[in-house]
Amino acid sequence: MSYTPPKVWTWTPGNGGRFANINRPVAGATHDKELPVGKHPFQLYSLATPNGVKVTVMFEELLAAGHEGAEYDAWLIRINEGDQFGSGFVAANPNSKIPALMDHSGDTPQRVFESGAILLYLAERFGAFLPTDHAARTECLSWLFWQMGSAPYLGGGFGHFYAYAPEKFEYCIDRFAMETKRQLDVLDRHLAEHAYMAGDEYTIADMAIWAWYGQLVLGRLYEAAEFLDVTSYRHVMAWAEKIDARPAVKRGRMVNRAFGDPALQLHERHDASDFDLRTQDKIAPEQG
Repeated sequence: MSYTPPKVWTWTPGNGGRFANINRPVAGATHDKELPVGKHPFQLYSLATPNGVKVTVMFEELLAAGHEGAEYDAWLIRINEGDQFGSGFVAANPNSKIPALMDHSGDTPQRVFESGAILLYLAERFGAFLPTDHAARTECLSWLFWQMGSAPYLGGGFGHFYAYAPEKFEYCIDRFAMETKRQLDVLDRHLAEHAYMAGDEYTIADMAIWAWYGQLVLGRLYEAAEFLDVTSYRHVMAWAEKIDARPAVKRGRMVNRAFGDPALQLHERHDASDFDLRTQDKIAPEQG
Protein backbone atom coordinates (compact mmCIF):
# COMPACT_ATOMS: atom_id res chain seq x y z
CA MET A 1 0.00 0.00 0.00
CA SER A 2 1.51 3.30 -1.09
CA TYR A 3 1.17 6.63 0.65
CA THR A 4 1.34 10.06 -0.91
CA PRO A 5 2.09 12.78 1.68
CA PRO A 6 -0.28 15.77 1.58
CA LYS A 7 1.03 19.25 0.89
CA VAL A 8 0.51 20.17 4.54
CA TRP A 9 0.58 17.50 7.23
CA THR A 10 -2.19 17.51 9.84
CA TRP A 11 -2.39 15.45 12.98
CA THR A 12 -4.89 12.60 13.25
CA PRO A 13 -5.34 11.77 16.96
CA GLY A 14 -5.02 8.08 17.67
CA ASN A 15 -2.93 7.38 14.57
CA GLY A 16 0.30 6.03 16.01
CA GLY A 17 -0.07 2.53 17.32
CA ARG A 18 0.73 1.55 20.88
CA PHE A 19 1.81 5.01 22.02
CA ALA A 20 -0.76 7.06 20.16
CA ASN A 21 -2.36 8.30 23.38
CA ILE A 22 0.82 10.05 24.54
CA ASN A 23 2.10 11.42 21.24
CA ARG A 24 1.06 14.83 19.94
CA PRO A 25 2.59 17.53 17.75
CA VAL A 26 2.64 20.29 20.40
CA ALA A 27 4.52 20.84 23.65
CA GLY A 28 3.42 22.14 27.03
CA ALA A 29 1.33 20.93 29.93
CA THR A 30 -2.08 19.33 29.55
CA HIS A 31 -3.05 19.56 33.22
CA ASP A 32 -1.96 21.04 36.53
CA LYS A 33 -0.03 18.68 38.75
CA GLU A 34 2.81 19.56 41.06
CA LEU A 35 5.71 17.18 41.49
CA PRO A 36 6.27 15.56 44.90
CA VAL A 37 9.45 16.46 46.78
CA GLY A 38 11.12 14.06 49.20
CA LYS A 39 13.78 14.40 51.88
CA HIS A 40 16.94 14.36 49.75
CA PRO A 41 18.46 17.21 47.71
CA PHE A 42 18.20 15.17 44.51
CA GLN A 43 14.69 14.50 43.24
CA LEU A 44 14.44 12.20 40.24
CA TYR A 45 11.25 11.86 38.20
CA SER A 46 11.53 8.92 35.86
CA LEU A 47 10.56 5.49 34.57
CA ALA A 48 12.83 2.47 34.07
CA THR A 49 13.14 2.78 30.31
CA PRO A 50 16.74 2.69 29.03
CA ASN A 51 17.01 6.45 29.39
CA GLY A 52 15.69 6.32 32.94
CA VAL A 53 17.92 3.39 33.91
CA LYS A 54 21.03 5.35 32.95
CA VAL A 55 20.43 7.81 35.76
CA THR A 56 19.34 5.40 38.50
CA VAL A 57 22.40 3.28 37.76
CA MET A 58 24.55 6.40 38.10
CA PHE A 59 23.01 7.29 41.46
CA GLU A 60 23.47 3.76 42.76
CA GLU A 61 27.07 3.66 41.51
CA LEU A 62 27.80 6.95 43.25
CA LEU A 63 26.36 5.64 46.52
CA ALA A 64 28.27 2.36 46.17
CA ALA A 65 31.46 4.39 45.70
CA GLY A 66 30.83 6.16 49.02
CA HIS A 67 29.35 9.46 47.86
CA GLU A 68 26.78 9.93 50.62
CA GLY A 69 25.65 13.23 49.13
CA ALA A 70 24.22 11.31 46.18
CA GLU A 71 21.22 10.05 48.15
CA TYR A 72 18.09 10.65 46.15
CA ASP A 73 14.32 10.30 45.98
CA ALA A 74 13.01 8.64 42.82
CA TRP A 75 9.40 9.21 41.81
CA LEU A 76 7.58 7.14 39.22
CA ILE A 77 6.38 8.95 36.09
CA ARG A 78 3.84 6.79 34.26
CA ILE A 79 4.25 7.99 30.71
CA ASN A 80 1.38 5.84 29.42
CA GLU A 81 -0.91 7.80 31.73
CA GLY A 82 0.45 11.20 30.70
CA ASP A 83 2.28 12.11 33.93
CA GLN A 84 4.97 13.79 31.84
CA PHE A 85 2.46 16.39 30.69
CA GLY A 86 1.67 17.65 34.19
CA SER A 87 2.62 21.27 34.84
CA GLY A 88 5.23 20.35 37.44
CA PHE A 89 7.00 17.90 35.17
CA VAL A 90 6.93 20.29 32.23
CA ALA A 91 8.57 22.89 34.47
CA ALA A 92 11.34 20.36 35.20
CA ASN A 93 11.63 19.28 31.56
CA PRO A 94 9.93 21.38 28.88
CA ASN A 95 10.42 18.46 26.48
CA SER A 96 8.10 16.22 28.57
CA LYS A 97 10.44 13.23 28.45
CA ILE A 98 11.84 11.17 31.29
CA PRO A 99 14.14 11.42 33.17
CA ALA A 100 14.06 14.82 34.83
CA LEU A 101 16.16 15.79 37.84
CA MET A 102 15.76 18.60 40.34
CA ASP A 103 18.73 19.47 42.54
CA HIS A 104 17.56 21.29 45.68
CA SER A 105 21.00 21.51 47.31
CA GLY A 106 21.58 25.17 46.41
CA ASP A 107 19.74 28.39 47.14
CA THR A 108 17.78 27.99 43.91
CA PRO A 109 16.60 24.57 42.68
CA GLN A 110 18.41 23.49 39.54
CA ARG A 111 16.61 21.49 36.89
CA VAL A 112 18.53 19.07 34.65
CA PHE A 113 16.92 17.27 31.75
CA GLU A 114 18.16 14.90 29.04
CA SER A 115 19.72 11.73 30.42
CA GLY A 116 23.19 12.48 29.07
CA ALA A 117 23.14 15.93 30.65
CA ILE A 118 22.10 14.41 33.99
CA LEU A 119 24.94 11.88 33.86
CA LEU A 120 27.46 14.62 33.09
CA TYR A 121 26.01 16.90 35.78
CA LEU A 122 26.33 14.22 38.46
CA ALA A 123 29.77 13.11 37.29
CA GLU A 124 31.09 16.66 37.51
CA ARG A 125 29.30 17.31 40.78
CA PHE A 126 30.91 14.31 42.50
CA GLY A 127 34.11 13.99 40.51
CA ALA A 128 33.29 10.39 39.66
CA PHE A 129 32.91 8.13 36.61
CA LEU A 130 34.37 10.81 34.35
CA PRO A 131 38.11 10.63 33.61
CA THR A 132 40.28 13.52 34.72
CA ASP A 133 42.86 12.90 32.01
CA HIS A 134 41.96 15.17 29.11
CA ALA A 135 42.27 12.56 26.39
CA ALA A 136 40.28 9.94 28.31
CA ARG A 137 37.64 12.52 29.26
CA THR A 138 37.28 13.51 25.62
CA GLU A 139 36.92 9.85 24.61
CA CYS A 140 34.29 9.33 27.31
CA LEU A 141 32.24 12.33 26.20
CA SER A 142 32.55 11.36 22.54
CA TRP A 143 30.99 7.97 23.32
CA LEU A 144 28.37 9.53 25.58
CA PHE A 145 27.24 11.81 22.77
CA TRP A 146 27.47 8.91 20.30
CA GLN A 147 24.89 7.11 22.41
CA MET A 148 22.62 10.12 22.63
CA GLY A 149 22.69 10.52 18.85
CA SER A 150 22.54 6.82 17.95
CA ALA A 151 19.88 5.44 20.28
CA PRO A 152 16.95 7.16 18.51
CA TYR A 153 17.67 4.87 15.55
CA LEU A 154 17.49 1.89 17.90
CA GLY A 155 14.47 2.98 19.95
CA GLY A 156 12.42 5.29 17.78
CA GLY A 157 13.46 3.55 14.59
CA PHE A 158 14.08 -0.18 14.95
CA GLY A 159 12.17 -0.67 18.21
CA HIS A 160 9.15 1.22 17.00
CA PHE A 161 8.75 -0.51 13.66
CA TYR A 162 9.80 -3.97 14.84
CA ALA A 163 7.82 -4.09 18.10
CA TYR A 164 5.27 -1.28 18.37
CA ALA A 165 4.00 -0.13 14.98
CA PRO A 166 0.40 -1.24 14.26
CA GLU A 167 1.62 -2.89 11.04
CA LYS A 168 4.90 -4.51 9.99
CA PHE A 169 6.63 -2.75 7.09
CA GLU A 170 9.58 -4.61 5.61
CA TYR A 171 11.28 -1.48 4.34
CA CYS A 172 11.18 0.24 7.75
CA ILE A 173 12.31 -2.83 9.69
CA ASP A 174 15.11 -3.57 7.23
CA ARG A 175 16.29 0.05 7.25
CA PHE A 176 16.55 0.31 11.02
CA ALA A 177 17.74 -3.27 11.60
CA MET A 178 20.63 -2.51 9.27
CA GLU A 179 21.50 0.65 11.20
CA THR A 180 21.17 -1.08 14.58
CA LYS A 181 23.50 -3.85 13.46
CA ARG A 182 25.96 -1.29 12.12
CA GLN A 183 25.97 0.40 15.53
CA LEU A 184 26.50 -2.93 17.28
CA ASP A 185 29.44 -3.54 14.95
CA VAL A 186 30.87 -0.13 15.87
CA LEU A 187 30.72 -1.14 19.53
CA ASP A 188 32.05 -4.63 18.94
CA ARG A 189 35.11 -3.39 17.07
CA HIS A 190 35.82 -0.83 19.80
CA LEU A 191 35.32 -3.24 22.70
CA ALA A 192 37.57 -5.80 21.04
CA GLU A 193 40.44 -3.48 21.97
CA HIS A 194 39.15 -1.76 25.12
CA ALA A 195 37.81 -3.01 28.45
CA TYR A 196 35.35 -0.11 28.65
CA MET A 197 34.17 2.61 26.31
CA ALA A 198 36.76 5.19 27.40
CA GLY A 199 39.58 2.69 27.93
CA ASP A 200 40.35 0.86 31.15
CA GLU A 201 37.99 2.93 33.31
CA TYR A 202 34.26 2.38 33.82
CA THR A 203 32.51 5.69 33.12
CA ILE A 204 29.21 7.38 32.42
CA ALA A 205 29.70 6.41 28.76
CA ASP A 206 29.41 2.75 29.74
CA MET A 207 26.30 3.42 31.81
CA ALA A 208 24.61 5.28 28.97
CA ILE A 209 25.48 2.78 26.25
CA TRP A 210 24.81 -0.29 28.40
CA ALA A 211 21.29 0.94 29.23
CA TRP A 212 20.42 0.68 25.53
CA TYR A 213 22.80 -1.62 23.70
CA GLY A 214 23.81 -3.78 26.65
CA GLN A 215 20.21 -4.50 27.50
CA LEU A 216 19.46 -5.11 23.83
CA VAL A 217 22.05 -7.88 23.54
CA LEU A 218 20.97 -9.28 26.92
CA GLY A 219 17.51 -9.81 25.43
CA ARG A 220 15.62 -7.13 27.35
CA LEU A 221 14.56 -4.84 24.52
CA TYR A 222 11.93 -5.56 21.87
CA GLU A 223 12.39 -9.37 22.05
CA ALA A 224 14.75 -8.85 19.14
CA ALA A 225 17.98 -10.54 20.28
CA GLU A 226 17.61 -13.53 17.96
CA PHE A 227 16.39 -11.39 15.05
CA LEU A 228 19.51 -9.20 15.32
CA ASP A 229 21.83 -12.17 15.95
CA VAL A 230 23.28 -10.39 18.97
CA THR A 231 25.49 -13.29 20.05
CA SER A 232 27.66 -12.63 17.02
CA TYR A 233 28.82 -9.43 18.73
CA ARG A 234 30.84 -11.32 21.29
CA HIS A 235 32.81 -8.35 22.63
CA VAL A 236 29.61 -6.39 23.22
CA MET A 237 28.09 -9.44 24.91
CA ALA A 238 31.06 -9.86 27.27
CA TRP A 239 31.07 -6.15 28.14
CA ALA A 240 27.30 -6.13 28.70
CA GLU A 241 27.44 -9.16 31.00
CA LYS A 242 30.32 -7.63 32.98
CA ILE A 243 28.39 -4.42 33.63
CA ASP A 244 25.13 -6.29 34.27
CA ALA A 245 26.82 -8.14 37.15
CA ARG A 246 27.64 -4.95 39.06
CA PRO A 247 25.51 -4.68 42.24
CA ALA A 248 24.77 -0.99 41.64
CA VAL A 249 23.56 -1.76 38.14
CA LYS A 250 21.25 -4.45 39.47
CA ARG A 251 19.76 -1.93 41.92
CA GLY A 252 19.55 0.83 39.33
CA ARG A 253 17.51 -1.39 37.02
CA MET A 254 14.89 -1.83 39.73
CA VAL A 255 14.19 1.83 40.49
CA ASN A 256 11.05 3.33 38.92
CA ARG A 257 10.25 -0.02 37.31
CA ALA A 258 6.54 -0.68 36.92
CA PHE A 259 6.63 -3.68 34.61
CA GLY A 260 8.09 -7.17 34.54
CA ASP A 261 8.88 -9.29 37.60
CA PRO A 262 7.28 -7.71 40.71
CA ALA A 263 10.40 -8.64 42.70
CA LEU A 264 12.35 -6.25 40.46
CA GLN A 265 9.80 -3.44 40.62
CA LEU A 266 10.66 -0.62 43.02
CA HIS A 267 8.17 2.03 41.95
CA GLU A 268 9.65 4.70 44.21
CA ARG A 269 13.02 4.82 45.90
CA HIS A 270 13.60 7.03 48.96
CA ASP A 271 16.10 5.02 50.99
CA ALA A 272 18.58 2.19 50.40
CA SER A 273 16.42 -0.09 52.54
CA ASP A 274 13.63 0.18 49.97
CA PHE A 275 15.33 -2.49 47.87
CA ASP A 276 14.80 -4.98 50.68
CA LEU A 277 11.45 -3.76 51.96
CA ARG A 278 9.46 -2.01 49.25
CA THR A 279 9.62 -3.96 45.99
CA GLN A 280 6.21 -4.52 44.47
CA ASP A 281 6.03 -8.19 45.43
CA LYS A 282 6.41 -7.17 49.09
CA ILE A 283 3.99 -4.25 49.21
CA ALA A 284 1.26 -5.77 47.00
CA PRO A 285 -0.02 -8.06 49.81
CA GLU A 286 -0.20 -5.04 52.12
CA GLN A 287 -2.31 -3.16 49.59
CA GLY A 288 -4.61 -6.14 49.04
